[in-house]
Amino acid sequence: MINLKSIIEKFGSKGEKTGWCYIFISQELAELLKPGCKKSFRVKGRLDQLKIEKVSLIPMGEGDFIMAVNATMRKALGKQQGSEVSVNIEEDKSILEINEEFLECLSDEPSALEFFNSLAPGHRRYFSNWIDTAKANETRAKRIAQAITGLQKKMDYGEMIRWNKSKSIG
Repeated sequence: MINLKSIIEKFGSKGEKTGWCYIFISQELAELLKPGCKKSFRVKGRLDQLKIEKVSLIPMGEGDFIMAVNATMRKALGKQQGSEVSVNIEEDKSILEINEEFLECLSDEPSALEFFNSLAPGHRRYFSNWIDTAKANETRAKRIAQAITGLQKKMDYGEMIRWNKSKSIG
C-alpha cells in the first residue's frame, strides 16, 4: 500500500484525456504497487474517506501513471481541480466479473471472443457494464448483439458505441 498527499490536476488539451481530472502517481510509487508494470492496472483503497476499488492507474510514459478522478468521485469528495487529497491505495487483485449471458453469446463467435480476450480487463468490463445497465431484457439483448458485432469488427468499446450511434442517425 502507498500513502501520499496529492493535488487533483486537470489536463488541458491531451487527446482523449482532454479535460480529465487526475492524480499523478510517480514511477517510484507505482513500482511499490506493482513492480515492473508498464501497463494499466487496477487499485483499491481510499481517497480521503472515499472508498475506491477497481480504479485503473493509466501509464503516462517513463514509468509514471495517473489515476482519473471522475466527476462522481470529485462530488463525493467535495473537491475539484487544485484540491489536495489523501491517497491510500494498493493493487486491486479482485477478478472482474463479466455478464454471463454476454460470455455465453461470445462463445458462439470465436473471432469476437478472441478479440474480446485480447483487450485489457478494464476495457472488457466497459462492454459488460454497458450490458448490465440495460433495464429491459430487449435492450440487454440488443446491446449484446451490438457488442458482438463490434468485437467481430475488432472495435474497442468507444469505437463500437460511436459506430452504433452513426448507424442509428443515418
